[in-house]
Amino acid sequence: MANKTPRTKMPEQDPVKRSTNFLEVALGYTVEDAKKEALRCIDCKNPKCVMACPVRVKIPEFIKQVLNDDMEGAFDKIYEDNILPSICGRVCPQESQCEGACILGIKGEPVSIGALERFVGDYGIENNLADTSVETEKPQKVAVVGSGPAGLANAASLRRKGYQVTVFEALHAYGGVLNYGIPDFRLPKDIVRKEIDNLKTMGVKFVKNVIIGKSITIEQLKEEGYEAIFIGSGAGLPSALGVPGENYNGVYFANEFLTRVNLMRSNSFPLSATPIKIGDTVAVVGGGNVAMDAARTAKRIGAKRVMIIYRRDKESLPARLEEVHHAIEEGIEMNLLYNPVEILGENYEVKAVKCERMKLGEEDSSGRRRPLPTGEYVTYDIDSIIVSIGQKPNPIIKQNTSGLTTHDWGGIITDENHMTSIDGVFAGGDAVTGAATVILAMGTGKEAAANINRYLQSK
Repeated sequence: MANKTPRTKMPEQDPVKRSTNFLEVALGYTVEDAKKEALRCIDCKNPKCVMACPVRVKIPEFIKQVLNDDMEGAFDKIYEDNILPSICGRVCPQESQCEGACILGIKGEPVSIGALERFVGDYGIENNLADTSVETEKPQKVAVVGSGPAGLANAASLRRKGYQVTVFEALHAYGGVLNYGIPDFRLPKDIVRKEIDNLKTMGVKFVKNVIIGKSITIEQLKEEGYEAIFIGSGAGLPSALGVPGENYNGVYFANEFLTRVNLMRSNSFPLSATPIKIGDTVAVVGGGNVAMDAARTAKRIGAKRVMIIYRRDKESLPARLEEVHHAIEEGIEMNLLYNPVEILGENYEVKAVKCERMKLGEEDSSGRRRPLPTGEYVTYDIDSIIVSIGQKPNPIIKQNTSGLTTHDWGGIITDENHMTSIDGVFAGGDAVTGAATVILAMGTGKEAAANINRYLQSK
């Protein structure tokens, strides 16, 4: 029976070797690996994996084409619904989405859908298979704010319909969190560039170094003839610990730290113009994927000891199991059930972090057991600390856009059609929900595009 066949393991770099370089950890399937794994799919009549995918990729159909050695057909099938297959195959939390819904997972191991998507996506890039055709050209102009996952999915969907789409990016490189937030060892930047190049070929225009709300306002975009606007600006405002000493030198926020490495090439030191002084011992506060990325990056740029400090237990870590596993393999320490209460320093330089030991109580609204203080403390000597406890939408657009309503925590309020309080202005992704996953952001970008199409057609 196919459901008793073990998953086809993807080869990886040796942990000791990879912790000293930024080459990709997972090495990808061969054709033989992909076909062997595709054979495990039982082609359900009611594929729950499809419904669990935020962009509704026709998973059994593309897997069947892999099995039939039709890689081009498999790529075309994925690309109908997902314009970033190589990226999603690498960074999506498949275990809680498509693979989590796989029927084989009830009594065994689910199909490695993510690994197969990555294989097919890479095959498409290598063979230039992306369908860049569009429907009949339409005169209406649409502006997309942000070139992250939500913005890219929105832009691609609207351009396919023939609209004149321009994407505005605040930074000097396109891709949003795909480019500045995820390290090369998880997502090589040439993959991001090639996926975006497909959209350029399709006719999507990209403009960088433009901060909407500063360089140009939403009102000015309308004055320039954009009949619809999609805000997909992500969640780039970090949350602070709110403890004494957080203003010392040697305290970093994870998004700042990763941006310096990913976009400013701090990992190329001493050639880099933006080296990061982290010292030998680094603490990373948080338990999500970004925290794991920051910890593993710190190890790669020279830290001898890196520790995760997290206030819950291992079972409560929000990071993907794969990322936690890789971090531990690479020598990252897990100091769990500890919560920082003070950063200690000397001459405004970080020297140590004081943490309170926690215990777990009853479940909270997240479904995890609530961490409770014990009154017991421990102090870790450190050279720097990276804070990774969540991010919120940047307030720049809200502060400079009259009539745009947001939640108290900063998320843009939208209706069931993804339209904001301003007519013709839509929003999706982390700018609405707060920090979430790449594929969820893409899903809302696609849904908003469908609603923008209906809106423009009604006009």
